[in-house]
Amino acid sequence: MTAAETFDAVVIGGGAAGLMCAIEAGKRGRQVTLLEHNPTVGKKIRISGGGRCNFTNLNAEPARYISKNPRFAHSALARFAPTDFIALVEKHGIAYHEKKLGQLFCDESAQQIIDMLVAECAEAGVEVRTGCRVETVEKPDGFVVHTNQGTFNAPALVVATGGLSIPPLGATDFGYELAEQFGVPVIDCAPGLVPLTLPEEDLRGLRDLSGISFDAVATAGKTRFAEAVLITHRGLSGPAILQVSSYWEPGSPIVLNLFPETRLEDELLDAKRTRPRTTPRTWLAQHLSTRFAERLCAHHGWSRPLGETADATLRAMARQLQHWEISIRGTEGYAKAEVTRGGIDTRALSPKTMETREVPGLYFIGEAVDVTGWLGGYNFQWAWASGAAAGRAV
Repeated sequence: MTAAETFDAVVIGGGAAGLMCAIEAGKRGRQVTLLEHNPTVGKKIRISGGGRCNFTNLNAEPARYISKNPRFAHSALARFAPTDFIALVEKHGIAYHEKKLGQLFCDESAQQIIDMLVAECAEAGVEVRTGCRVETVEKPDGFVVHTNQGTFNAPALVVATGGLSIPPLGATDFGYELAEQFGVPVIDCAPGLVPLTLPEEDLRGLRDLSGISFDAVATAGKTRFAEAVLITHRGLSGPAILQVSSYWEPGSPIVLNLFPETRLEDELLDAKRTRPRTTPRTWLAQHLSTRFAERLCAHHGWSRPLGETADATLRAMARQLQHWEISIRGTEGYAKAEVTRGGIDTRALSPKTMETREVPGLYFIGEAVDVTGWLGGYNFQWAWASGAAAGRAV
């Protein structure tokens, strides 16, 4: 029987948070082993940003994160800011650019970020084990981690196992099972940043428009986002929909404004006066795709030229286009979700170190925790920040 190996810290999970934690701990002289069950580390990093990795966002402030405990993320985000990760990217000579809204992407490939993190692990003396499946964890004194590659002992155990999103990349509920084992509470999980599905009766009129996109303000509850909306064969997607999906509650609708920041009623009444022969379809096709404009007009019965349409009808048309209430059947689930909402209850963790309050030496970081960022690099920044917080504490 192979003797157990002893370290200062064992990190379970070789994603963004786990790698950053291991690096920061190793830089402090800690003996660290990182255990990843996949054949390679950073699988979610590799596919992010269309393969170019949207590695952070310049606007990663706490208000752009969702949690049952909204103030929890302040400490970690303040102590490891986007500029800190950018400095690491620049140290390795990785070219990057701002795409929009503070979103930073690699010019070339997401693999550059993975290679950077692996190189930093090597420089910090971190032992990285891939294909290493954790079987059981015990805590007779410190932590004893049994795996298919042997047993590892350490006084500190960091759980960076991610959430439930994108199962083909190896997502499991192992982190939540560990939390339950040690009595750490978990907030109910749900898919986040995920396409929404429509009831079949509503989908019939849109399914053949799959692939058409348009700009709009999407609202769920009191939260709204102004970006593109994409019609899919199952419902709606696109950045605006992914954003509001994290705020959507089952049973409630979302609202789309197809003409935000426009006095649409006045514009239609003016068009009636200046271009009376113009049909609503022709007028809408100046702003939306022709097929989408045709479908909207057919659905609502907007067929007569503007000059022959009553003012009250034009006002109702404006209201419909600026307050289109859409019933939502559900989401496309974890298979299409970019992140997991919910997770480890932050009230059980130290916001400074990510250590559990009741189980000394046990840490949870990254997506496993009940902190969910907006679309656009925010969740990577939480991974770097929470990982750094734990790595500086173990």
